[in-house]
Amino acid sequence: MKNPIVKSAIGLIILLAAQMGTTSAAEVKALVTLGMQSVMEELGPRFERVSGNKLNMTFGLGPVLAKRIAGGEDADFLILPRDSVDGLVRSGKVACGSDTVLARNFVAVAVRKGEPKPDISTPDAIRRTLLAAKAVSYGNPADGGLAGVHFAKVLERLDIADAMRAKTRFPPAGGLAGKLLVDGEVDIAVQQLSELMSVSGTEVVGPLPGDLANVTVYMAAIPIGTKAPDAAKALASFLRSQEAQMVMKAKGAEPE
Repeated sequence: MKNPIVKSAIGLIILLAAQMGTTSAAEVKALVTLGMQSVMEELGPRFERVSGNKLNMTFGLGPVLAKRIAGGEDADFLILPRDSVDGLVRSGKVACGSDTVLARNFVAVAVRKGEPKPDISTPDAIRRTLLAAKAVSYGNPADGGLAGVHFAKVLERLDIADAMRAKTRFPPAGGLAGKLLVDGEVDIAVQQLSELMSVSGTEVVGPLPGDLANVTVYMAAIPIGTKAPDAAKALASFLRSQEAQMVMKAKGAEPE
């Protein structure tokens, strides 16, 4: 019996070839939200191998990338949060019907690998944990990242925003809170699960509890005016394949 993974790969190559037809290899300019960076850093080269196309990826905060497209920047492919894609569809920047759900991500809490996992099982428990921490890192909400904006609201809801201000260390815009964690600058990091998992030396405790939880849905979409429509459609198909979904799950982005 053929190896199912090999069989799947062969089927994927046939699918891509059928979609590409006789079109020559193209360069696909893709703007990708940071929550899917680790996923696409692995899947991008695989797509290039099976399709013959070149994938030119730019990573950044989802809302910031969406503003670039809204402002007139050209691109062939997008992976952005659902709200950003919906806004671009409404404004006529993304082809209606080209958008498709890829994966979900959760705002999660991490500590350094090997450290005891604190209690974050309830809002009261995570409140105590945060107050007991020496320093905490999460994305600066002023940068516009969804996880940072959400967690700032969580601190307000827990009535500890003022108490946490002096012990908060923001990563650079678009940076990873997990890096400050493993470098010893903080003892708790809060960010999207896939972003925390992408930093070696972190250990995820779990998602935010109860009604403090936050889920981001990531979507693929093709902008109006793409210069590589066939290659963009092939990339969308590739990202819905079983192979791609396995990588997403392993990287902390739950495939849809």
